[in-house]
Amino acid sequence: MRIKDLPKIERPREKLEKYGPEKLSNSELLAILLRIGGKGINVVELARKILGKFSRNSLAKASFKDLKNTFGLGSAKACEIVACFELSRRLLQNKKSQIYLTPKDVWNELKDIRDNKKEHFVIFFLDTRNQEIKREIISVGSLNANLVHPREVFEPAVRHLAAQIILAHNHPAGSPAPSQEDLEITKQLANAGKILGIGVKDHVIVSKANFFSFKEHKLL
Repeated sequence: MRIKDLPKIERPREKLEKYGPEKLSNSELLAILLRIGGKGINVVELARKILGKFSRNSLAKASFKDLKNTFGLGSAKACEIVACFELSRRLLQNKKSQIYLTPKDVWNELKDIRDNKKEHFVIFFLDTRNQEIKREIISVGSLNANLVHPREVFEPAVRHLAAQIILAHNHPAGSPAPSQEDLEITKQLANAGKILGIGVKDHVIVSKANFFSFKEHKLL
């Protein structure tokens, strides 16, 4: 079957546009790089054959010569694959994954909002090793159940494939002590996380000079 004969939502490019690259398989991502297939084979099938021949690591290290005559790829496609992996290596060469182990780590990371005049509710999406996948500001304004709803927290957590999350927000008034609203929202989000299998690792309230950890105070 040709790619143009597939329903639009099953075509790699359209799928990426609608759902983001995280939702595509390895073969679909490679198919976008290749753009077109070969004689008697569509681009997704060609990508599958290439991934079947090369392991993940060996494809990333494959040379132009290795790829040029594989399943009739040719010079242009071989160059594109080699260039893609080389660019990735260069961009990621000095990247260090932030690991969050203590509330102090979170406090240090939130220096940009600690003395902000408005409350910012932030989520750190983490993998199983406590490494940050992404950080997002979920809401700005006084904390309440309307602004911080479980769907606003866990929809991106699922999208980013997070294993666990850390909740955090600032207290503009200065004291990081939790309010009754903070306690209720934390409990609500922790319960929602249990249902989804995404643990709430901590909720850290930060101020300019200090912080409060729900985990350290055995409130989580």
